[in-house]
Amino acid sequence: MERETAFLYRTMQLIRTAEEQLARCYARQLIHGACHTYVGQEAIASGVCLHLRPDDAVFSTHRGHGHALAKGLPVDQLFAELFGRATGCSRGRGGSMHLFAPELGLMGTSGIVGPCILQAAGAGYSFRLSKSDRVAAAFFGDGAVNNGAFHEGLNLAAIWKLPVLFVCENNQFATEVPFRYAAANPDVASRAQSYGMPGIQVDGNDAQAVGAAARQAVERARSGEGPTLIECLTYRTRPHSEGMGDYTYRTREEVAEWRRRCPIQYFRSQFTDLQAEFDSMDREITDLVAAASKSAEEAPWPSAEDATTHVFAALGASHPEPGPEAGATRELSLVAATLEALDSEMNANPAIFVLGEGIGVRGGNFGTTAGLFTKYGAERLRDTPIAERGFTGLACGAAMAGARPIVDFMFIDFLSDAFGEIVNQIAKMQYMSSGRLKMPVLLRGCIGIGHSAATHHSGSYYSIYSHIPGLRVVVPSSPYDAKGLFTHALRCQDPVLFLEPRELMAVKGPVPVESYEIPFGKARVVKHGRQLTAVAVGAVVPKALSAAGQLENEGLSVELIDPRTITPLDVKTILASVEKTGRLLIVEETFAQCNLGAEIAAQVASAGFDFLDAPIRRLTGAAAPTPYSPPLEAAVIPGLDAIVDSMRRLIRE
Repeated sequence: MERETAFLYRTMQLIRTAEEQLARCYARQLIHGACHTYVGQEAIASGVCLHLRPDDAVFSTHRGHGHALAKGLPVDQLFAELFGRATGCSRGRGGSMHLFAPELGLMGTSGIVGPCILQAAGAGYSFRLSKSDRVAAAFFGDGAVNNGAFHEGLNLAAIWKLPVLFVCENNQFATEVPFRYAAANPDVASRAQSYGMPGIQVDGNDAQAVGAAARQAVERARSGEGPTLIECLTYRTRPHSEGMGDYTYRTREEVAEWRRRCPIQYFRSQFTDLQAEFDSMDREITDLVAAASKSAEEAPWPSAEDATTHVFAALGASHPEPGPEAGATRELSLVAATLEALDSEMNANPAIFVLGEGIGVRGGNFGTTAGLFTKYGAERLRDTPIAERGFTGLACGAAMAGARPIVDFMFIDFLSDAFGEIVNQIAKMQYMSSGRLKMPVLLRGCIGIGHSAATHHSGSYYSIYSHIPGLRVVVPSSPYDAKGLFTHALRCQDPVLFLEPRELMAVKGPVPVESYEIPFGKARVVKHGRQLTAVAVGAVVPKALSAAGQLENEGLSVELIDPRTITPLDVKTILASVEKTGRLLIVEETFAQCNLGAEIAAQVASAGFDFLDAPIRRLTGAAAPTPYSPPLEAAVIPGLDAIVDSMRRLIRE
């Protein structure tokens, strides 16, 4: 039997046998959550993966069992994962919808529709950056083609000629919604023309036809010609998920007709002389799946202690920072300080590249990449379309594949379009892969009120992102801090949200020439004092320092602390100060509800209640969107007079 014939048949039969056994295990309640089987679609995963190398990358969706097995995942690891056991491919963290085996090129399956398209494009970008001929493949259903990720992902892959296969498994229904109803253009392959790439429609139940289309697409990708969209017409013959009702939106007759078009039986019919070999293979696979199911049922459960591991990467060696006095001989702006750090790290690490609108020749909206395009070129300073979700999701995939992307989103307000990619993908990837995938993505942009920028260019929102496990959130308030924190962000393995206060970007301060790091979670005591601890963030820090200076003229002593990082938060330094002063004032530009100040107040009240000689006070912005007119704008944030008054009253309380 030829290798290709053996691979196609064995893979299809393995998927079918495993899925039918999993359905029985679901009925026995061995599977604790959803179970989305791949029955009826086996020819697609088999035909595509036939032409992928072990080092090629596969990104998949919630119906990913077949892709995992076709890429080489041992069947016992699949069963153990769905049973929630420690020996599962995701160590029991993922179940049916979240399968990870990056060592096999299985980069993950997602319960969210669409991200795999963007992540495959990102892996393709990483392969191109490293001058590799590796290929990425994204498997997704017909429901995903009506999602914004499809448009943004295909467009980005096409304009940059990325080595990606986009494989649409058109099984006629997105959950229970018929594709003929949901799509104004139900011919998925024809959409490729809009992106300037080939679109191929094949019978998704014919493994050989799928394989021929995949071979052509893989050869095109490896040769640098760019992506291909393959639409595979197929049908799932089991429910959307095991246990769900199936005949409210389709008929028994329709399902029966598609079962008669079984891809495995059709394949067998093409090789009448190989029936004995196929039968032998069937017996082997039946025994293999039975043994896998039994071993998974007997496998150990994960330990409770493992439930919170791999949220963040392990910390590297900590180096003492030089201190601002080391840069006393020169001054840089906050932007120039981060630019110096970025240039140094890009020179040292070829895996770093920057994505954003106008960050190439133009040098960024605020000069954040000025001059770098001429040094590093278009592949490492990549101007993007206005597609925040698209290039943020692409950055996720690029990081999964070994690159170190920086997303320059200008204003944090714009990042809201990519919120799902950050929260559901970037922040969770290390955890879901049990630390096997790192996520060194740096998301940077400005925050804060000023310059009459109005409500879509003035947000801060760091409190929202600090609520998300897996994200580091950084807000520097000085050029010195900005350079050290930015350098640390460019060297760590965690995703970092680096937020630069708009009002401070041009402010100058001392910055050492040499490269240095400021570790996350280490607050700075900006000014020492005795009677009051004031904690301020970002653009409020210089205001609070000025207010403390005024009160010093009145004989009142304020200690000012800048957390510098919101996540992790250095509560220890704040508590030590409150123990000394007995009073705490938290000053922020953001509105009060559920903000950082509330978190600081709660932690100090819990761990330092006995230190307090007065209630904890907060001074915050107004709970309103940011207005345009200067008088209105000034009215929604704490001004210098309000800070002075709040400090004075709390000291005297």
